[in-house]
Amino acid sequence: MPEALLLFGDTERSPALRHELPLAIMDELLFVDLGERVVVVTSDLERTRVARARPDADVRLFEAFGWRELIDAGASWQEATLETVARAARELGISEAVVPGDFPLSVADRLRGEGVHLRIDSAAVEARRRVKSGAELDGVRAAQRAAEAAMAAVAAMLTRAEPGDDGHIHLGGALLEAEHVRAALRETCAAHGAACPPDVMVSSVRSGFGHEPGSGPLPAGVPIEIDLWPRDEATGCWADMTRTFIVGDPRPEHAEEIAKQERLVRTALEDARRAVRPGVTGRELHDATCDLFEAAGYRTQRTGPGEDPSEGFQFSLGHGVGLEVHEAPYLGRAGREPLVAGDVVAVEPGLWDRRIGGVRFEDLLLVTDDGCETLTRFPYNLEPSS
Repeated sequence: MPEALLLFGDTERSPALRHELPLAIMDELLFVDLGERVVVVTSDLERTRVARARPDADVRLFEAFGWRELIDAGASWQEATLETVARAARELGISEAVVPGDFPLSVADRLRGEGVHLRIDSAAVEARRRVKSGAELDGVRAAQRAAEAAMAAVAAMLTRAEPGDDGHIHLGGALLEAEHVRAALRETCAAHGAACPPDVMVSSVRSGFGHEPGSGPLPAGVPIEIDLWPRDEATGCWADMTRTFIVGDPRPEHAEEIAKQERLVRTALEDARRAVRPGVTGRELHDATCDLFEAAGYRTQRTGPGEDPSEGFQFSLGHGVGLEVHEAPYLGRAGREPLVAGDVVAVEPGLWDRRIGGVRFEDLLLVTDDGCETLTRFPYNLEPSS
């Protein structure tokens, strides 16, 4: 019998399972792909929904493998579940199986104790969901529309804001803080059916870099990066986008550097957009951006940072987006997998300066047979507009 594919968990926390069973299921289940057929072992509560979502699957119940009798005999919930999984593997004749790297250790130990050889191959499991299904693409697009609505709401807020004599931005006579902007982002995304996590970024040179979300009063005259990643409630699929805004005129000694950052980052984004197609690797895309920035005198991940660990371009060019907000393929130094038609990638070049902060733009691209389709529809102007 050839290697089976085994997945165990729930579809809320396992993107691999959510791809195979496009339903929100909070309870643990066993998914088995035997090559010639698919078997799903679940509870009676989920049997009808699973059968509707995967009409090709043989849907079995944990009770069919003695789960209820084990509980009645005094087994704990976990003990009964592990035993029924082992019995299912025995009945299905599984002797060898591929599992992802995050396969539960307790289940793996039990199956190995039963003589089942488990081979970890996370790349093979990831590859099953690289090419997005139609429903997943609909979910990514829906999440992206929510992100754009939220970005538009924040742009309108910043349009009404004014720089103050204290160097901060004011709205309606009060300081405008990162927390106010973040609340507007989350409220708008939620209204569009896509929850936005509490740590989305509203960052500037004053507060926030990397994945630090930023806090406190927002500065005038320097870049403010807005990076948000909402998740479509219906499908569990994510979007990811970044735009940069400035409220108030930059100081003369900063204006030239900001303009240079903007020009180079836009060039890097457009160069990557033209280069994205099946067969190109994420590392090739990342290297091309590093070439551009290094030629302009900036440090990158390849050169390493200078005195400031954040100086220049010290992150990857991007990543895949789908049932995880960060997933394969990876557009960085570890991006060795060629892109394939059906990948969705976030491309996010940026530059950072210790004196003024940075400019970063991020678009979602769907890889097509001969190039890519841009899923993001939002302007790149540093000056916000309503």
